[in-house]
Amino acid sequence: MNISFENPDKVNGLLTITVEEADYAANVEKTLKDYRKKANVPGFRPGMVPMGLIKRQFGASVKMDEVNKLIGEQIYKYVQDNKIQMLGDPLPSDKQESVDIEKDGPYTFKFDIAVAPEFKCELTGRDKIDYYDITVDDALIDRQVDMFASQTGKYAPAEQYTEGDNLKGDLRELDGNGNTREGGLTVEGAMLMPSYIKGEDQKKLFDGAKAGDIITFNPRKAYPESDAEVAALLKIEREQVGEHTGDFSYQITEINHFQKHAVDQELFDSIYGKDSCKDENDFRGKIAEGLKSQLATDSDFKFIQDVRAHCEKKVGKLEFPDAILKRIMLANNKDKGQEFVEKNYEASIKELTWHLIKEQLVAAHDIKISDAEVKDAAKEAARAQFAQYGMNNVPDEYVENYANEMLKKQESVQPFVDRAIDRKLTEILKGVVKLNTKSISLDDFNKLMEP
Repeated sequence: MNISFENPDKVNGLLTITVEEADYAANVEKTLKDYRKKANVPGFRPGMVPMGLIKRQFGASVKMDEVNKLIGEQIYKYVQDNKIQMLGDPLPSDKQESVDIEKDGPYTFKFDIAVAPEFKCELTGRDKIDYYDITVDDALIDRQVDMFASQTGKYAPAEQYTEGDNLKGDLRELDGNGNTREGGLTVEGAMLMPSYIKGEDQKKLFDGAKAGDIITFNPRKAYPESDAEVAALLKIEREQVGEHTGDFSYQITEINHFQKHAVDQELFDSIYGKDSCKDENDFRGKIAEGLKSQLATDSDFKFIQDVRAHCEKKVGKLEFPDAILKRIMLANNKDKGQEFVEKNYEASIKELTWHLIKEQLVAAHDIKISDAEVKDAAKEAARAQFAQYGMNNVPDEYVENYANEMLKKQESVQPFVDRAIDRKLTEILKGVVKLNTKSISLDDFNKLMEP
């Protein structure tokens, strides 16, 4: 076997492999002998089919399989041995001449190889990068207290409707004269929150309403752009909404007013566990501690974004083998076509550039990730998901089990690996570059993070 590699412009590579008969003959012979043992051909006992017949039937396909397998192994061995930073998979070259596998070798195959551009990206104490320290002030803690009180609040009966109340009542379809339509729709115990009504004229009809009142309103006008909401209210299919565009009467049977939970011991216990806080000061302290940890994660995320921008500026525009990369992108998105490739190529190159920069930074600081660190990243994601539902005191056992379930899905593992790498890289780089620390409020920080 002979392998040669041409790389005149450093990014477009042409790899040529010449395969001799001696490279594959033994494996082909072995495979054909196995076929002979298993072949079931009329007129011959098992294992006694003439080898000539086996070769005529299967020889070409077996040879092609062995040659393809050999080529695949040798390409990746050559790339690895010669430290070629290949992007994507090798592609059959346009310079490839036709190969007749039924004729005797040697066979020559040519492959286009996309090679990563050569560049160097180093960070030192001379590199100055902003780091935003988000202030945990009383106003922010107040907002969190209010959120916890809202999450654990509940509805209580009320005599008169006010903004945000939940109504329950009976809906009846009316005819053109304002009377209950014979055979029309009736929905008993229909739930309605006037606060979510889009039509302002329809929303105002409920101002100051009391239990027992009958309101005449129009569901279609209440939700002019949402067939789904009308269908849900009237308990019909969306396709039927157009048949019920008139007025309905709504007799209110219940008014329920949402009450936030009092800031008391019961609230403290429900959020952080029984007796974890002895008073409101303890509660606010716990909130501040949690916010500080959460906001530090946000600050780190912004920091690594700024590191990326800084490195991209240092590196400048890199030369890529565009034609080959577009072919690779098209091969990976056959169902989306060339238009998709042209539309998304620049964004893909931007992500690829950062990927290559990050690879250098990770290698420069000898960053390696353990299974435990990947699991920690999964547990962090699990806690974040629980927190979205106001569950801040989930037992470690539950978090552990949830993380284990996520890691069982192969497609979920790589994002946690990437997250673990980002966390370690962030911590290391914070100690390498010169940090330009800036105190900032959460509101101002969020404005910075807007697209």
